[in-house]
Amino acid sequence: MQMPKSGLRVSVLILVFCCMFLGCRSVYYSTWEKLGKYKRDLLKENVQEARDDQKKATEQFKDALTRLKEMYGFEGGNLEKTYSKLKSDFDRCQERAAAVKGRIQKVEQISSDLFKEWSDEIRSMTNEKLKSSSEEKLRETRSKYETLHAAMKKAEASMEPVLAQFHDQVLYLKHNLNAQAIGSLKGESVNIENEIQRLIRDMDASIIEADSFVKGLP
Repeated sequence: MQMPKSGLRVSVLILVFCCMFLGCRSVYYSTWEKLGKYKRDLLKENVQEARDDQKKATEQFKDALTRLKEMYGFEGGNLEKTYSKLKSDFDRCQERAAAVKGRIQKVEQISSDLFKEWSDEIRSMTNEKLKSSSEEKLRETRSKYETLHAAMKKAEASMEPVLAQFHDQVLYLKHNLNAQAIGSLKGESVNIENEIQRLIRDMDASIIEADSFVKGLP
């Protein structure tokens, strides 16, 4: 029995993703090429997806900040419910942060492979005029990528202190489910709020760089 086209495509996608994660990158790229996508296309798509993951992470951290502010203003009620909501926000922030980190790693790998292939192909060219033009385009693209990469890594790094402080506050509240614990956490509120605001600024800057890079990618 012939497999439906939709099922075949799903199977192919599963194969290419498995190959990527297992390190079989040559199979990964050749499979995509058969589907009409090359390294440049894959880099563009993954930069766009990294941008989208960063947008989702930004919104999640904003929600977490709102929840923290609500907790700091706690004046009575069910502390266990407050803790449960805060813990859920922390878990979602961790998931979003992991998604951003994983996507950046894919961007790094594909860009490295693309630039290596580009350089190798330039060396095989014999027309000096065309070769020089390709070299210039490679330098421009690599320079733009380095700017993007720096912005992405800065945004990624900004998540770590937020998650660390958030983790501590969630555990402290878990260990001390009383109004006094909330009072103690209020003293730490400025630090984590500042870190989250810094994270949001870094994420926004990275998102802008991603849009710029995608628009300029040949």
